[in-house]
Amino acid sequence: MSDHVVLHVKGRVLVGPEEVRDELWVVGGRITYRRPSGEARTVEGWVLPGLVDAHCHVGLDQHGAVDEATSEKQALTGRDAGTLLIRDAGSPADTRWIDDREDLPKIIRAGRHIARTRRYIRNYAHEIEPDDLVAYVAREARRGDGWVKLVGDWLDREAGDLGACWPREAVEAAIAEAHRLGVRVTAHCFAEDSLRDLVEAGIDCVEHATGLTEETIPLFAERGVAIVPTLVNIATFPRLADGGEAKFPRWSAHMRRLHERRYDTVRSAYDAGIPVYVGTDAGGSLPHGLVAAEVAELVKAGIPPVEALSATAWGARGWLGRPGLEEGEPADLVVYEADPRADVRVLASPRRVIVNGHVVA
Repeated sequence: MSDHVVLHVKGRVLVGPEEVRDELWVVGGRITYRRPSGEARTVEGWVLPGLVDAHCHVGLDQHGAVDEATSEKQALTGRDAGTLLIRDAGSPADTRWIDDREDLPKIIRAGRHIARTRRYIRNYAHEIEPDDLVAYVAREARRGDGWVKLVGDWLDREAGDLGACWPREAVEAAIAEAHRLGVRVTAHCFAEDSLRDLVEAGIDCVEHATGLTEETIPLFAERGVAIVPTLVNIATFPRLADGGEAKFPRWSAHMRRLHERRYDTVRSAYDAGIPVYVGTDAGGSLPHGLVAAEVAELVKAGIPPVEALSATAWGARGWLGRPGLEEGEPADLVVYEADPRADVRVLASPRRVIVNGHVVA
């Protein structure tokens, strides 16, 4: 796909929530606001930078690592829905080959999940004990793209409920090592009792964060710890609870409570000033291509539409250190029929998807 057609993209270019331009051009796969000479193919509509799915898994399904053909299909499904930047929040598969494809989304990898022994989904994670946590964090820091992913809590079969996976001192040492190596740390957390230790140890982000409470929300806000709520995944909690009720009734009741208050939790976090970003948790049990549904869920939770949009567009790209619709940057953008700031449901139906200057969908 090395040959690039010059594109003239016109209509309303949403460089930022309030910064709107009338047109841009794509020359050599990159954005310019300077009119080039010669002919150009015209694309019209409302333009956003390529959407971000900040919690996604390419190369993974419910059983573990998948082959390259399946990984490609996952990436294409997300791409055609407008997701052009993925933070891959843990995968046992090597997806580096995707970086060489001009037609696929860009991926920021967090290496492979790091979990406590027998305390996560089989075939997903490195399953280790606390004494090895620092070493494995260093290993995955070198394999990833600036992130490491821990499993902060999971079902403790002996207790019959969710429980924290790591002692405080192990978490402190592991996060310190990650930061020494220049990478950020995130963690899967459903429950309440894993959060304080992780945040006070300096964690940068928490996935799901259903266990946030009046006590821990101010702590997150004070430390600037982001959350990625994955509400489209939290919607599966009642089904999971039903499946585990006979064997783990306490866990099932806990999962239902977390589900019931999910919107209040997210809105309270947002109101407190906690950064909230869009992630779908696609690639485990959920299909790819759900980014529009997650934005709609954030709005349903009470986040203003423009802020929910920023959580998958301008704000999310800034948080991940990746460009938007700036001069000279790769032309990764999505074109819509109408203003997505007025109605985020527009995101579900992209008119055009452009990756590295190629119209691909």
